[in-house]
Amino acid sequence: MGSISIWHWLVVLLIVVLVFGTKKLKNIGADLGGAVKGFKDGVKDGGASAEATTPPPQVNASKVNDPNTVDVEAKTKS
Repeated sequence: MGSISIWHWLVVLLIVVLVFGTKKLKNIGADLGGAVKGFKDGVKDGGASAEATTPPPQVNASKVNDPNTVDVEAKTKS
């Protein structure tokens, strides 16, 4: 009683096909396959480009005191 046989899976598959229909299941499968392929391509490309690129420079406190910098919050409050 505790084991799931092939007949149980066939009944579940039949119910899923009846509920969703074959066209919808085909579209879901195609979307899922495209997502997996895109994820794999992104991981492959991301690993190679992450080594080649350098991180953007961080803003230092000296940039804040630059005379050409405009403090928008202070300008709108006055």
